[in-house]
Amino acid sequence: PLPQIEVFKQGFNQKLQEGQEKLHQMWLDWTRKLSKDSRGASSAEPKEMESLALLMARSATQQLQTTCCKIVSAIQGLPSSLQDKVKQSLNIIEELHASFSAANSFQDLSSGVLAQSQGKLAVIQEYMEELLDYLKNNKPLSWLVGPFSPREEEE
Repeated sequence: PLPQIEVFKQGFNQKLQEGQEKLHQMWLDWTRKLSKDSRGASSAEPKEMESLALLMARSATQQLQTTCCKIVSAIQGLPSSLQDKVKQSLNIIEELHASFSAANSFQDLSSGVLAQSQGKLAVIQEYMEELLDYLKNNKPLSWLVGPFSPREEEE
């Protein structure tokens, strides 16, 4: 299980890096398009940038939501304090995703959503690191030998 946790952590970090690289590439593509545009700055460009940013926020929160749902289902049997933190993380992600999905522009988002989203994501990261540290230091028995369930007697 310890090597599995390290593999999970490396995979998580790789996905995070790939996401950052994808965002960076999208940004480069957008800036190249601006530089090729001979008309200069037009009124559509800020709206295009805003739409791209909202699309990225929706996509990122959707991916986080999917991952967090999988984690919630996988941590049954761990201390309730850890389970509660992961469930809180899922609730936060669902709220952020709903906010970004409902918005057609940044004006549709409350100032609180924008101001607090970075802090909320930092809390989620802290909770996930706490979960990984726990798993690294406490190997759950069910992960070593498998789940136990009563067998039905064959007749």
